[in-house]
Parts: sequence; structure tokens; C-alpha cells
Amino acid sequence: MDVTQLVQTLAIYSLPVLFAITLHEAAHGYVARHFGDMTAYAQGRISLNPFRHIDLVGTIVVPIAILVAAKLAGAPGYLFGWAKPVPVNYSALKRPKQNMMWVAAAGPAANLAMAIGWALLLKLGDALPAGDVTATTRLVCLAGIQVNVVLMVLNLLPILPLDGGRILASLLPHRMAWQYARLEPWGFPILLLLLFTGYLGVLLRPVVEASYQVIGTVLQL
Repeated sequence: MDVTQLVQTLAIYSLPVLFAITLHEAAHGYVARHFGDMTAYAQGRISLNPFRHIDLVGTIVVPIAILVAAKLAGAPGYLFGWAKPVPVNYSALKRPKQNMMWVAAAGPAANLAMAIGWALLLKLGDALPAGDVTATTRLVCLAGIQVNVVLMVLNLLPILPLDGGRILASLLPHRMAWQYARLEPWGFPILLLLLFTGYLGVLLRPVVEASYQVIGTVLQL
């Protein structure tokens, strides 16, 4: 891949990645406020302004590095990144254990909604006369679907501190949930190990591909 292709790839993925990660976090804050926790709202984190959520390393450096490495290697790669976590005061929720499940699920749900939104935009573009929609716009829509589906599936892995881990902790009996929560410090190292050994892709691929098929079938893409 030459420099021009690399720059084009980064330009295509930049907007989808930015919105996928930041709106994911904003959704957590919105649902937490709904259930009584005003922490994120007080800190201005329930916002569509991406600059309130961007983490220099997690939102910019890491996704770009993974994307570049995958393109240079000529192999498919799964983007991995994060924004500044939205603060949630567990004890401020009306029913902490039950409500936390919905707070955690809000992030992946936002990614699903965005994936569907990009797919609808793609479908609209394909319905317009040839030439009205540029090839670049179509590629951005495809990138939007890919990024959001991957982030949704990734965050639903039952590993703390991912949303799937929070959901599982909310569903477990209190004693088991407490024991499970003690594993959280190991969550991020486990994710990095899975990422750099290639096993993360092995875990994600079947669910990601199934999600593509479902979205394509439902929207008749």
C-alpha cells in the first residue's frame, strides 16, 4: 500500500470511527441519567460533541495503528479502540444491579443503531441515479457498517471492563457477580493478548459475519 492509498483509507474510516466510539460513550451517560445517575450529565459527557469523549491514545493512535498495520500486511483486521469512559456512579442508580445492565447495553445498542443508519444511507445511495453518489461516499458507508458492527460485537464479549462483562455481572447472583468483578484488572491484558495473538479475530469473526448477513437481509442490501 502506497502513501496515497493509506491516506485515503484513513480518511474513509476517520468519521465512522470517531462517531462509533464517541456516541457509544454518550449512550452510556444518557441511560445512566435516565436511571438516576447525573454524574456524566454534570460533567458534560452526554454530548454529541466528539471532543468531549476523545482519548488521544484509544480514539486516535490505537485505531490508526491497527488499521495501518492491517493494510500493510494485506490482511483483514478488527479495529480496536476506546474513548474516555463515561463516569457512572453505581450507587446513584435507582436499582444499581439491574440498571447497570441497561447502562452497559446502551453502548453496543448505539453501535447497532449506527450500523443500521450507515446501511440505510448506503441503500439510499444505491437507489440514486449513477453518478449522484461518489465511490468514496459508498466506501464511508461500508466502513461505518464495519466499524460499528465490530465495536458492538467486541464490547459484548463477557470480559470486564467491556460492556458484555458488565451485563454478565448484572445477571449473575450477588456472590458470583462479586467474585467475577475481582477479575476486572485482568480484562485489558487479556484483550491485548487476544488482539496480538490473532485470537480476537477468531472469536469475533463468526458473530461479525452473521451480523452483516442479518443487516443485509433485513435491509435487502
